[in-house]
Amino acid sequence: MTHSKIKKRLITDRLMLWTICILAALTAVPLFAIIGEVLFRGYDQLSWSFFTEPTPTAYKAMKAIEAGEPIPGGIANGIIGTMIILGMAVVFAVPIGILCGAFLAENSKSRFAIIVSYLTDLLQGTPSVIIGIITYIWVVVPMKGYSAIAGSVALFIMMLPLIIRSTEETLKILPASLKEAGLALGGNSARVMLKVQLPAAFGGIFTGVLLAISRVIGETAPLMFTALGCSLIRWSIDKPISAVPLLIWEFFNDPYLQDLIWGASLFLLLFVLTLNITAKYLAKKWNQ
Repeated sequence: MTHSKIKKRLITDRLMLWTICILAALTAVPLFAIIGEVLFRGYDQLSWSFFTEPTPTAYKAMKAIEAGEPIPGGIANGIIGTMIILGMAVVFAVPIGILCGAFLAENSKSRFAIIVSYLTDLLQGTPSVIIGIITYIWVVVPMKGYSAIAGSVALFIMMLPLIIRSTEETLKILPASLKEAGLALGGNSARVMLKVQLPAAFGGIFTGVLLAISRVIGETAPLMFTALGCSLIRWSIDKPISAVPLLIWEFFNDPYLQDLIWGASLFLLLFVLTLNITAKYLAKKWNQ
């Protein structure tokens, strides 16, 4: 190879490297712009009362603005409501999703598994507002009222396909020798799956659960049709309850409460960030 060809290849290699770096930087610009904007506008609102007091009324907010004082109250009702709804959804979605994903991984060529896999993809692509309407018909109407139960059912439906697919794909990439070793030691297929394959795939499954939670925690449309919202701190699961995404929507529609949007949005960002860091740490410790 001549010197000129080598020089040309080096120039092309460096040009492609700089092109990829520039494109990667451009891709990250919107993310950092969003995070920076929310941090800049919402940082001053974070305080102890913001996390421990319920949402103020429009009248109290108007009086505070007229007096030049900070808006009283916070988003405690939304935080508690989000934890209750999300907690109930996770309790049911995680075991069902993992078991379903394990079944699909072990029986990927059966007709029933193919149908379930297709329905999982179809459910994953269903708009959240449609899921909210369907849950309203299935749960809210029979119960004759909005509730945290209805909200958790909507989030459960949205989380399920992500957990199923992540579990299935993670189990498929495990080495076949892992299962063969378990069977050779005398374990049946179910025992090998529960004691060997699922623990080995914990990191990928846990990441899938994290992605599912990250996706649904900011959903508003399904909760508008199911949980409805509440200005009080409520622990009952059979009555209307608030959530942070619902509060953000309510703040946006009330000119006296719009300043609280940024604090609530910052809470959601910090919550998802903490969730990601914790999940990465636990997955790493588990693998070790």
